[in-house]
Amino acid sequence: MGVIQPGRKVVVALGGNALVRTGEEPTIATQSQNVEKAMRSLVPLVEARNKLVITHGNGFQVGNILIRVEEALGKAYGIPLEICVAESQGEIGYLIEQAMQNVLAAAGHRLPVLSLLTQVIVDARDRAFANPTKPVGPTYTARQARALEAKGLPVIYEKGRGWRRVVASPRPVEIDDVEVIDWLLRKPALVIAAGGGGVPVVRRRNGQLEGVPAVIDKDFASATLALGIRAPHMVILTGVRAVYRDFAEPGQKLLSTLSIEDAAAMVAAGQFPPGSMGPKIEAAIEFIRAGGRSVTITDTEHLNAALLGRDGTTLTRSGRLPQRRSR
Repeated sequence: MGVIQPGRKVVVALGGNALVRTGEEPTIATQSQNVEKAMRSLVPLVEARNKLVITHGNGFQVGNILIRVEEALGKAYGIPLEICVAESQGEIGYLIEQAMQNVLAAAGHRLPVLSLLTQVIVDARDRAFANPTKPVGPTYTARQARALEAKGLPVIYEKGRGWRRVVASPRPVEIDDVEVIDWLLRKPALVIAAGGGGVPVVRRRNGQLEGVPAVIDKDFASATLALGIRAPHMVILTGVRAVYRDFAEPGQKLLSTLSIEDAAAMVAAGQFPPGSMGPKIEAAIEFIRAGGRSVTITDTEHLNAALLGRDGTTLTRSGRLPQRRSR
């Protein structure tokens, strides 16, 4: 591996596009096929004795869980948002765990793989709770939206779609199970954790944990997890080959390497949309500023070349690819 040295801890974040691609029929069969493809691309990291933690998004899945909850009202008990997040961890974690077990077995490797339901602590005083902006769940008519507002549930109107419920998206403070995850890596085992950004909880003054109706950004949670287990590297698998300057414009330019100083300047200039590449770049900047060595952003098809420094985008403090260090 060129970017990531053998034997290192690595957090791999699977974006929503790694599970359901644009234009695909969003069935379990389709998701299973996409997950298996993503897991095959990670085998070289395992073969290099890297210790992997896999995180994943859940926007599409938790949205569908909320639709089922809405449709079943009056016939089944309701489920709060944070438990919907926990349910999505089980659904997606199962797909990833089984796919990775099968891929490793086919390659002749024996390594325990397990999915860990993960609580992520947020600050009850986070300003996001006073300004919910994250759309979740199905669309509503204006009448349904007014009914939600009467219950104290904020909504917004999305042009071309309709009314949607919005929830807080607070920043992660701490991964509650980080010591367990680190212990499992030393066994060794491959761990799937912090799915969907983790189940959002707050710690009350008496030390008790309590779930809150929120959605934590997957990329920020992945960076928090990586720092918690002292992983020097992150890989973010998304729906595009690399990070681009002037993306989707006639003169777009693929950025093979990027310093965190240049990345921060591009964020400030509005180069990265807040709902897609923006959080990935911001999470990468925070991770490297706090001591991480590199973050590689690419898609499944180009991952192996990206890990050799030949494709994708790698962010580092200086903008140069990491140099090999003695262990």
